[in-house]
Amino acid sequence: MSSENPSSKQTQRVRKHFIPLESNPEVFTELVQKLGLSDSLCFQDVLSLDEPELLAFLPRPAYALILVFPTTDKYKKRVEGEDVKLEDHQGPDDIVFFKQTINNACGLYAMLHAVCNGEARAKIDGNSILAKLLHASTTSNTDELAQALEDSKELEVAYAGVARKGDTEAPDNAEDEVDYHYTAFVKSPKNSHLYQLDGDRKRPIDLGALAADEDVLSDTCLGIIRGMVAGEDDNLNFSLMALVKE
Repeated sequence: MSSENPSSKQTQRVRKHFIPLESNPEVFTELVQKLGLSDSLCFQDVLSLDEPELLAFLPRPAYALILVFPTTDKYKKRVEGEDVKLEDHQGPDDIVFFKQTINNACGLYAMLHAVCNGEARAKIDGNSILAKLLHASTTSNTDELAQALEDSKELEVAYAGVARKGDTEAPDNAEDEVDYHYTAFVKSPKNSHLYQLDGDRKRPIDLGALAADEDVLSDTCLGIIRGMVAGEDDNLNFSLMALVKE
């Protein structure tokens, strides 16, 4: 079971608690399709960061990646140091950014960042829950957008319908903390930049431009993720999912 161990700043602005999602492509696919993504797209496990034979099994292009990783003290200290230097996200722009205000829902936020950005956005049904969130994202106030997400009863019901599915037992109490976190990587169709999107961070993290023929499974993006793993002393408790064609 994977979720997050929020910082003290994050804890202060949490107003609601969800049961954490398991890092399971089937669970993520079921939920995101309930929310309004076309069934032509799904999540699949990425089984290797550097073995071409295993990466070749994944359909291309990949629309987004979701990384699950341990929130160690080393990681939290690094992120806090980086965020102090960043300006707040003003929005709206080509990147939709949801500030996280629901505890233990970092899997949901990563999923929303994965499908509401990049080329996947065109695969969202116009009358769906996701479409309503995209409409709300036209506000320049990130707190208003966070509140719109938090207040969506349709989203909460859809989430509750899948939150206890998967291979591991979900916590009985939604307020129980677990020590894993989700973050998404997407390519902007507007400027071809790679972004890391994490609702627990201060803003989208611009990781630089990708070539026209590169997607998020390119060596550029995978190299960044390899660096994150290496930065945690090669901790093997990482997993990765890709949003791809069914």
